[in-house]
Amino acid sequence: MIREAYAVVMDDEQNAFALLPKITRFQIMTVLSLMWSAVFTAYVGSYIIYGPTVIAHILVLLAIFFTADEFRRAEKETVHHHDAM
Repeated sequence: MIREAYAVVMDDEQNAFALLPKITRFQIMTVLSLMWSAVFTAYVGSYIIYGPTVIAHILVLLAIFFTADEFRRAEKETVHHHDAM
């Protein structure tokens, strides 16, 4: 079953391009192979890049929230200290 499925796609003597001239089959199969190589590269590359990108975004957001919280605390303390005088 796997061999038949492979042949339907990859064997230019058996696939839908079988009736075309050999050079045309070669050109079409070459273009398709380049296209699929680009698609798989983008697909795998997105997974490789996605994880570190998510982690970097989380770290940036945590730093922003931590900084904002520190400013909020400092402001409260300054107001409280100023009222005590």
